[in-house]
Amino acid sequence: MMMNEQSVASAYENMEADRDVFLTRARAAAELTIPTLMPRDGHTSSTQYDTPYQAVGARGVNNLASKLLMTLLPPNSPFFRLTIDDFDLVELAGADARGKAEDALARIERSASQMVEAKAIRVPAFEMLKQLIVSGNALIHMPKDGGMKIFRLDSYCVKRDTMGNLLKIVVKESVAFEALPENVKANLEENEEYIKQQDKRECDLYTCIKREGKKFKIHQEVHGEVIPKSEGSYPEDKLPWLALRFIAIDGNDYGRSFVEEIIGDLKSLEALTRAIVEGSAASAKLIFMVRPNGTTKVRSIADSPNGAIISGDANDVSTLQANKFNDFRVAQETMATITERLSFSFLLNSSVQRNAERVTAEEVRYMAQELETALGGIYSVLSQEFQLPLVNLLLNRMTKEGKMPKFPKDTLKPQIVTGLEALGRGQDLNKLSAFLQYLAPLGAEVIQNNLNIDDYLDRLGASLGIDTQGLIKSPEQKQQEQEATQAAMQQQQMMQMAEKGVPAMAKGMAEGMQQQPEGEE
Repeated sequence: MMMNEQSVASAYENMEADRDVFLTRARAAAELTIPTLMPRDGHTSSTQYDTPYQAVGARGVNNLASKLLMTLLPPNSPFFRLTIDDFDLVELAGADARGKAEDALARIERSASQMVEAKAIRVPAFEMLKQLIVSGNALIHMPKDGGMKIFRLDSYCVKRDTMGNLLKIVVKESVAFEALPENVKANLEENEEYIKQQDKRECDLYTCIKREGKKFKIHQEVHGEVIPKSEGSYPEDKLPWLALRFIAIDGNDYGRSFVEEIIGDLKSLEALTRAIVEGSAASAKLIFMVRPNGTTKVRSIADSPNGAIISGDANDVSTLQANKFNDFRVAQETMATITERLSFSFLLNSSVQRNAERVTAEEVRYMAQELETALGGIYSVLSQEFQLPLVNLLLNRMTKEGKMPKFPKDTLKPQIVTGLEALGRGQDLNKLSAFLQYLAPLGAEVIQNNLNIDDYLDRLGASLGIDTQGLIKSPEQKQQEQEATQAAMQQQQMMQMAEKGVPAMAKGMAEGMQQQPEGEE
């Protein structure tokens, strides 16, 4: 089946012109950090890459990606919280169901976090973050049966409107000819473009995702042939293709990277490091020079073993020296200053801890929080373009798999939790603790008479991210225990009455028997 309109391959070639500027800067940033993240044009994975002279860039990218991964996808707690408006909650469960609702929503959050671990999303997410830090752009695909696939900037093109909303994505992949469907292979064998192709073992597979109204249409092509069963559509909030940006720029189809903002320091450090390394290698070369008209013979010095005794004059022999110590010292001090600036930018631990013998843990924690707060703008972009769509996809799949009930549209509102622990449910915990502290001066009796303990425990467990199922007694368990306690108390009272009643009854019967003969007389 041939496409009547412009082929996807032609659309990809037209969109490459707008991408080249960003791709060139991405490759320049990769050369100073991790060259394998964005190889040069035409290079394959087996190509040998130029190794940078300094490792601060690579160490910084890995460290910053690790910190972002721990913040965006924390391993021990959900990275989002689900909220329900009070009016919607009253319609769904009643006015007094806030605590139970918070507990149920917390269970859904934990189940979604477990799905992240089950689908092994964390590993490709780390690669995605490194791509964003270095190139500023990355494309992820979350198929129905798999986890997450990452595409580099050199394998896709994207088009956005002036507000940054996604309009079109075209992805280019290389697939084996044998992996194509039989009818597609039969059509390709008659295709003129494919016949002219020298290497017929692999073909360029193009995937086109295009917005049409409030939906995205998707299909795949090989040499203009549409792949059967590849056509489909997705709602805009359930699209499994996410074109991510690290720093969003208004009016640009692509984003800017974090490395671009500090690439001046990286270039300077690379040049200084190379100069010092090459200069040190030259200075380390040992060369003896002998005066041409001196009495010391050159061969005597060259052939003499260590500790030998030869005839000659010490003034005839000298060593070649560069005498560049002061110049190297200036370069070394400049390198140290640049390295310190880069360490602060990449949130390296060495930049957090001051150079002293005694450094308190509180000081390190405070400085680390200040540095992480400086990345708040990064969190805002990733939360809207990565975390929020990821949550919607996970909740949609959980609903289809029957792991969570289907809520009315726009009732369940995901709220992303990023940054420091004081945000999200951690802030709810602080508010609950402060509320109880304000009630403490009123006395335990007032708290017991006015505070709903069951609802407070449910909210406390939800704010801590703890599954309270089976941990806190249910109302049925409390009722059963109360009935059992009352039955035990009644049985104990009956036994006590029985123990007291038998002697009294016996004494009364004895007295009656003694009084009966006297009455008869």
